[in-house]
Amino acid sequence: MQTTIKGLRFWCCTLAGSATLALVPMTTAVAAEDARVNGFYENATYGREGVGLSKFRNTLQLEGEKRIGDVGIFSNVSINGTLRGTYDGVYDLNKDEYGRTAGGAILLEDTALAPNPDPFVPHGGGIAPTPNFGFDINQNPNDGMIVLGENLHPQDGGVGFGVPVRPCDVDSRGCIDDYLDKDLNELRFQEFNDRADFIRELYVDFDLNFDSGNVLSTRLGKQQVIWGRTDLFRVLDVINPVDFSRNNIYDELEDIRIPMWILKSDYRMGPTEVFDGLAFDDLNFQVVWNFDQFRPHDIGQCGQPNVILDAGCFFRGMNNLWENGGTVANFANGSIATDFGPGQIGIREAHLPSWSLSNTQLGLKLEGVYGDLGFSLNALTYRSQLPSLRGGIPAENAFTGDTAVWPSLIAFDIHFPRVNLVGGSLDYYSQGIDTVFRVETAYTSGEEFANTLREKLYSESDVVRYVVGADKNIFIPALNESQAFLFSGQIFGQHILDHEREQRLLGEAGIPDWEQNWIATLLIKGFYMNGRLSPQIITAHDVRAQATAVAPSVEWLVNDNFRLTAGANFKVGDGARKFDDCRTCNPWDPFTAAYPGQPAGESAGLSGYEPLGRFQSGPIGMAQKEDEIQLTARYSF
Repeated sequence: MQTTIKGLRFWCCTLAGSATLALVPMTTAVAAEDARVNGFYENATYGREGVGLSKFRNTLQLEGEKRIGDVGIFSNVSINGTLRGTYDGVYDLNKDEYGRTAGGAILLEDTALAPNPDPFVPHGGGIAPTPNFGFDINQNPNDGMIVLGENLHPQDGGVGFGVPVRPCDVDSRGCIDDYLDKDLNELRFQEFNDRADFIRELYVDFDLNFDSGNVLSTRLGKQQVIWGRTDLFRVLDVINPVDFSRNNIYDELEDIRIPMWILKSDYRMGPTEVFDGLAFDDLNFQVVWNFDQFRPHDIGQCGQPNVILDAGCFFRGMNNLWENGGTVANFANGSIATDFGPGQIGIREAHLPSWSLSNTQLGLKLEGVYGDLGFSLNALTYRSQLPSLRGGIPAENAFTGDTAVWPSLIAFDIHFPRVNLVGGSLDYYSQGIDTVFRVETAYTSGEEFANTLREKLYSESDVVRYVVGADKNIFIPALNESQAFLFSGQIFGQHILDHEREQRLLGEAGIPDWEQNWIATLLIKGFYMNGRLSPQIITAHDVRAQATAVAPSVEWLVNDNFRLTAGANFKVGDGARKFDDCRTCNPWDPFTAAYPGQPAGESAGLSGYEPLGRFQSGPIGMAQKEDEIQLTARYSF
């Protein structure tokens, strides 16, 4: 009955969202020789299986350009701006899932109670290592929570704990200061925050012309800088962080990149002879200085519909354990629900780099065209936009009460390490087969990965990533005699060069990420009614995770202003995977030894879905239960 009600609510909201377009004024663009203003209003309504409404996002975006012309020694001066504001009504219309009343009381598995047909205890019902070092249930009540990963998998003998899911102004538990601490209004009105994200872009362009004919073109302000030729997965395009909370990995990067305050200068040399006999049709050198205060990816806060890799839920639950203590399923002896006190396990804080000259980011790019071949050479030093969990912080021993740094204890701070990148790209148009080929590669140093073989539970590794893709128009007369279909395919590869993993007594331990992995994508897009009706299907397959996403859609341009898009997003595959969860890491020797004589801080390899299986499942596998139907209506003016 509940599912039926949510389904009716979804379709009612879909119709209501489309109807609101009738209220949009039939405004035409402001057209003048030196000024331009346009924009759009959009309603995106999504329904998710088993959840009901998962998005009711209303977006108003305005874009403007003012051409000024020549100013002193500068030419082609212009000012450009984009303002965007959204209201996502899902937090009001489906607040039992995503708003003020989300979550509830939870039960945590205690397999030591088997063969009891109901081997579960409530949050707060585990054993404490000693009577003196448990937690206060009044400080961390059994309310407003879910069990970590419950939407994807059962606890199944593994680690599990409660994760608060209500907005941080309703329930502050697990909200990490300045990182994952959004209140209800910041969830509903995402652009209206301390970073003034409603100013999506605001920059000035100007050129400086040299007697040689070369031009120095500069863009200064809040902007997106796009490197590389990748779709869906980024290799070189890493200057701007990405908002994955908007729609996981499935929105266009143009819509989910987070603009930053950047200085970008291009020294355009045009046709240039570098050596005798080696002349380029075009050559350009670019310098990019991201002088904005550091900003990580928005991975989604637990309690939002889109939380990539479910990592935001893991972080919030772990911070709650550190701040307030809590119950962890199947922990002691690998099978007993265990109560931990504050400051014993979990995530203590996030170290977001403050602004300083040394924390800014600098990039260099040389790009050119030689015949049918386009190329770029890229170098960038930046801060990782993905978080790294570093162990080795002082914590309390749950058995003795002593505070020290314990080997392989699951107690962390979040860091964003410095990363250096070198790489390049090629694109080649083959006239003989009418196909564009794309290659992009990057080598990074300084990235950090979870690693249960190390005492601090992380290690650093160099990484190689690449994309090989091809785009071709193909006629399929049986489907369309007048227009070709676009076929675009690519293979994304990642290789962790300093990968560590080994077999221990109870399973594998080490780095949970795959040493080598590939994700293949394919887009097929057709055109009918002179391009006004466009069906397409996008598929993405994670080879090692054995997870596939399929996203069919149909776009109908009703007229020059009004566009409707109906689609879906389905996932199939193996779903959640298990890996060493460090229950048997023995930080508090001899109390936590998994077997007689086990060395302190050495994992025996006992595995579960949480917390590290997510890195084997990948973003597609971790979203296995998030099938959606989607309707988007846009009116442009």
